[in-house]
Amino acid sequence: MALFQLKSLGDTKKVKLKDSFNSLVLLPRFFKEIWQTNKKLFIVSALCRWVAAVLPIAILWVGKIIIDQIIFITSQGIKDFSALWQYVLLEFILVILSDLMSRAISLTDGILGDQYNINTSIKIIEKTNEVDISLLENSEFYDKLERARTQTTGRVDLMSNVLGQIQTLLSIILLVAGLVYFEPYLIILLILSIIPSFINEVRFSQQQYSLARSWTAERRELDYLRYIGANDKTAKEIKLFNLTDFIVKRFKNLAIKYFKLNKTLVVKRSSFGFLFNLIGSISYYAAYVFIIYRVLLGVITLGELTFLSGSFNRLMKSLQDFFSKFTRISESSLYLKDYFDFLDIRINKASETEIALPKVIQHGFEFVDVYFSYPESENQILKGVSFTIKAGEKIAFVGQNGAGKTTLTKLLLRFYEPTSGKILLDGMPISRYNKSEYQAYFGVLFQDFFRYELTVRENIAIGKIDEINNQSQIEKAAQLSLADEVIAELAHGYEQQLGKRFVRGQELSGGQWQKIALARAYMKNAEVIILDEPTSALDSKAESEVFERLIHLITNKTSIIISHRFSTVRKADRIIVLQEGSILETGTHLELMENNKLYAQLFTLQAQGYQ
Repeated sequence: MALFQLKSLGDTKKVKLKDSFNSLVLLPRFFKEIWQTNKKLFIVSALCRWVAAVLPIAILWVGKIIIDQIIFITSQGIKDFSALWQYVLLEFILVILSDLMSRAISLTDGILGDQYNINTSIKIIEKTNEVDISLLENSEFYDKLERARTQTTGRVDLMSNVLGQIQTLLSIILLVAGLVYFEPYLIILLILSIIPSFINEVRFSQQQYSLARSWTAERRELDYLRYIGANDKTAKEIKLFNLTDFIVKRFKNLAIKYFKLNKTLVVKRSSFGFLFNLIGSISYYAAYVFIIYRVLLGVITLGELTFLSGSFNRLMKSLQDFFSKFTRISESSLYLKDYFDFLDIRINKASETEIALPKVIQHGFEFVDVYFSYPESENQILKGVSFTIKAGEKIAFVGQNGAGKTTLTKLLLRFYEPTSGKILLDGMPISRYNKSEYQAYFGVLFQDFFRYELTVRENIAIGKIDEINNQSQIEKAAQLSLADEVIAELAHGYEQQLGKRFVRGQELSGGQWQKIALARAYMKNAEVIILDEPTSALDSKAESEVFERLIHLITNKTSIIISHRFSTVRKADRIIVLQEGSILETGTHLELMENNKLYAQLFTLQAQGYQ
């Protein structure tokens, strides 16, 4: 976990006003996604907003008529109040309808937002699956993924804000029409009251986004510190090494720095907001005094006074809300840009001259003068490596840590492409084959295999997910890996939830998890098997039993074994010894022992440990 240099507001990458407005061009694409999420619900939401937009001006207008009617009735001594009560009833119906529309909008937005949230989360998961492992291990790309993943709530809010803007805009048009009809001069006061507040909101929205974006990596570290500081998987070491104070101090320093920067921004935004809103309040009361003066002169009626003052007040608040939401929309659109930028990441397309993958491997694999360095690194992990893996041959890679063993398997699996050189399958470059079909050839058990906190049945079925309901095949895979002994001790058998994250979950030991992972390899029954430290978490007795089963698994299959345990390695048909990214020696166990080089030294050293 890298230490970050703490930033100030001056260090944040500034977002220009132009960038904020340019991001608005993404809104049509955004609403196309909303439309595709649920067309009927989108139409219902739009219609409700149109009705809700008209109701405020209608309520004000009916209120004006009621007051004028009261004045007329009292001044004329009229005893028939039926017309007045009809207008009161109409206003009551409009108010109820307004509340109904408001609740309908909240309901449709909530449902539509949840559905859109599900769809975008699926898109992010699917896109993540499409990108190369090399990208996922790149910190800059991971920041982009993090922004796309964590801004889901902001995108849902953006939907409500934009739809609300359309509703507010229609209300503004109707209210402006009413003011222009009676007192057009009030529009000048209205504009003077709104513009300063709008500029203030735009300015601080940009700064808020700039701060959030520039602190993406630090916020990821904060999340990581939360995780390791309060997690059952790290609790033992945290207690034993007394790390709580260290983690708390590190978290606190970073969190308080961000808190102070954000607090400074929020205080400035609120202070300037108060000053500019004060201008709005002064403008409103100036308009109010002007309207009262016009009433006293007899130019307008008392009903028109209530209509104009209510319209001006509502219009001022609507415009403030409109411009405030506009800045939030432009800010959210910047986050929307992060989301679409992630979805638009170019994936290396398959060659147009793809060739059919052989159903059965005839000759095998060949590495030809392969060099490899990880992206953005000058350190060569592999240096001119050349060797063959014959069809049906059991190969073992041996070497000290960092020799390049696992890297070879990553290249073979096409997680990465060689920096130079080539890898062949039956004489053809593996890059010519469809990647997904090619990778389906392999069954792999990694040293750092993932512990899926799912049921036992689901854990094993992951090896061949199409057979998730094939209980007999799942049980057979469990028997072959000796996982059935583990499952027999679980309260709910194959339906036992594993891990501590969820209800009824039960944690397993490292060796038990490894047997479950081995069962996945048996489940797939792939053409090529790669076992990276397949028995590292097992005791000697279990290792011997499991390895005998592994030999059965890889019989007549092309297989690669990576292991530090020579009891496992020595049974391979051929052993390739790596040192600092190059092949040092190759042969059977007996041949390499006779060579008396690195392999013999490592074997002897390990054997002495058992004496």
